[in-house]
Amino acid sequence: MNLLLQPAVCNLKSEISITGSKSETNRLLLLQALFPNISIENTSNSDDSEVMQMALKGNEEIIDIHHAGTAMRFLTAFFAIQENRTVTLTGSPRMKERPIKILVEALRQLGAKIEYVENEGFPPIKITGQKLAQSKVSLPASVSSQYISALLLIGAKLENGIELTLEGEITSVPYIKMTLALLNDLKIKTSFEDNVIKVFSKLEVATKVMTVESDWSSASYFFSIAALSQNATFALTSYKETSLQGDSALVAIYQKMGVDTHFEGNKMTLTQQENFKFESVNFDLNNTPDIAQTIVVTCLGLGIGCHLTGLHTLKIKETDRLEALHIELTKLGANISVTNESLTLLPSPTINHNIKIATYNDHRMAMAFAPLALKVPIIIENAEVVSKSYPDFWEDLKSLGFQIFE
Repeated sequence: MNLLLQPAVCNLKSEISITGSKSETNRLLLLQALFPNISIENTSNSDDSEVMQMALKGNEEIIDIHHAGTAMRFLTAFFAIQENRTVTLTGSPRMKERPIKILVEALRQLGAKIEYVENEGFPPIKITGQKLAQSKVSLPASVSSQYISALLLIGAKLENGIELTLEGEITSVPYIKMTLALLNDLKIKTSFEDNVIKVFSKLEVATKVMTVESDWSSASYFFSIAALSQNATFALTSYKETSLQGDSALVAIYQKMGVDTHFEGNKMTLTQQENFKFESVNFDLNNTPDIAQTIVVTCLGLGIGCHLTGLHTLKIKETDRLEALHIELTKLGANISVTNESLTLLPSPTINHNIKIATYNDHRMAMAFAPLALKVPIIIENAEVVSKSYPDFWEDLKSLGFQIFE
């Protein structure tokens, strides 16, 4: 499905309720599978979370997680400790290109039995679940935080807990802290000192209801809309001023791009600052790489430049996001250059009209480019890909006054 988005002259005064955080939901689903007396409210309705839920509840020997990278990593660790069960985890063609070797090697250090079915270092993988006797493991600190979180989430179920030593500079610290905070909420003891993280053994937890905060990555597109629109004021629910999610850095980032954020109860109101003087921006997104696409598209729409660093994990996402951004922004007339870990956009006064944006099976490509419809007509290819994290996205844009046609 390709969608044409026409420039909308919106007086944006709506209230939008965004689904629960995919990151929090998937962590809690795994913890619920380990500790069945946990219940979860406001779960994400994303494809990724539904895939995760089905995999944890089913009894299949072959589990296809499609494009869901988080599910691949978390389930690899989960099934490694399921004694007397053998499963094969597989996924989409792109998933079979996304490396899993560092996590597999770490689990093998703990005593896991995992074999590669096709290509060494990549899914599909065959996991024979068993009791893991070891508790100490080390891995490079620069890897995706999902590898680290996968290990931490199963730590309490290991006889001696887990002690994880990270070698080098740590990436995406907020996501690691989110995992530890959820464990702490369940009264599972943890520590994070220097580059050593520990989760202490706890075989049972008290009955508890866990409520998922709405997804900050999904909120990023509305920060972009607020920055690009005239006189925008609209509210998003349910958000907390003190969040576990790293992407809550959006508040500080978009303040530098003309958007004020006001919290009241569980509601967050975005307002465009009057007479804001737009200037080129520099951001280190080492802790928040998922909002890079949104930020660079916002800058193009504002006619300002940006220099973004800390993007090395974007090359192994749903697509090589740096290369995808380079191709699609160039089609729009942008002057952009990328390296393995950074992106530089030069200020551009004009944007090409009616350009077809390829989405590369990547939900964030579709959603990040959509706000440009406030400036020029734009076509989003394979727009249904948003269901991976935010199935209601196009309906929510229509409620703001966007004109969207198949």
